Amino acid sequence: MALPNIFDQKVAEGVIGRINKLTPATQPKWGKMTVGQMLAHCCVTYEMVYENKHAAPKGLLKFMLKTFVKNAVVSEKPYKHNSRTGPAFLMTTEKEFNTEKERLINYIKKTQQLGESHFDNKESLSFDKLSKTEWNNMFYKHLDHHLSQFGV
Repeated sequence: MALPNIFDQKVAEGVIGRINKLTPATQPKWGKMTVGQMLAHCCVTYEMVYENKHAAPKGLLKFMLKTFVKNAVVSEKPYKHNSRTGPAFLMTTEKEFNTEKERLINYIKKTQQLGESHFDNKESLSFDKLSKTEWNNMFYKHLDHHLSQFGV
């Protein structure tokens, strides 16, 4: 079953609606992150697309990511609770809820407005070129996983 298409305006608005249900006091159903940390964590995927703040993996690390991690990230199969995450995604300091919420919503809007044709066969930082379906799965599945973690 295909995941909802994050490039579709109604799907993007639905995800943003779920984000808008969060408050600084929202507690997770599992995991250790606060809601502010979760929002910042979700922004990392978009930072890797739009910002020049994360180094691209090289050599053996790039090979390992493409060989052993890529399919788990871009497939339709949901993430397991408390799955391990990459170092760039670890949130060890508190994050300001409203700042991170606004950043994430802006990234989702930008991605939806650019559309799936912009992403089709676009190079990702960690996995080389991805199809529009792989980009969608990566974006949507990650957001859905963490919004579900926080009950929205």
